[in-house]
Amino acid sequence: MDAAVLSGVVVVITRTRTAADARVMLERVVDPDLPFLSIEDIAILRDVEVTPDGGATVTITPTYSGCPALDTIVTDIRSVLANGGFAPVHVEVVHSPAWTTDWMSGKAKEKLAANRIAPPGLLGVTAEVLCPMCSSDTIATVSEFGSTACKSLMVCTDCGEPFDYFKAI
Repeated sequence: MDAAVLSGVVVVITRTRTAADARVMLERVVDPDLPFLSIEDIAILRDVEVTPDGGATVTITPTYSGCPALDTIVTDIRSVLANGGFAPVHVEVVHSPAWTTDWMSGKAKEKLAANRIAPPGLLGVTAEVLCPMCSSDTIATVSEFGSTACKSLMVCTDCGEPFDYFKAI
């Protein structure tokens, strides 16, 4: 709701919120494990519907079923939309189809590399992992599991820098 003052009289201008409005607001909701990626960038956000009563239903698919960040993401979605004037806000978590790194945007993969995380390749294709610091392909796996289950810990044997690799899943 917007307000304007005309000749000392407050005029209230109302506008029906749309799914596009909600999506703009949801750009502020990030993956807590990758705070430089919005839930849209990483493709957790699947759908947004605005209900006739002024509420919103948001459908998300977590990166994996045991994602520890899921509760935080749901809380953030509800908070951002409620503060933006949507009420009630419902969040539906769906696991089918299962999330895949193939859904991630090119922008998300660029942001991963810019934050020293080697982005995933296409699912089912043997990916060439490049060091996000020097672009060398001479790397070694330190651990199949990094700071989260969806990442591996790697080290570049050329520049010596450790980095995460976001696995293609």
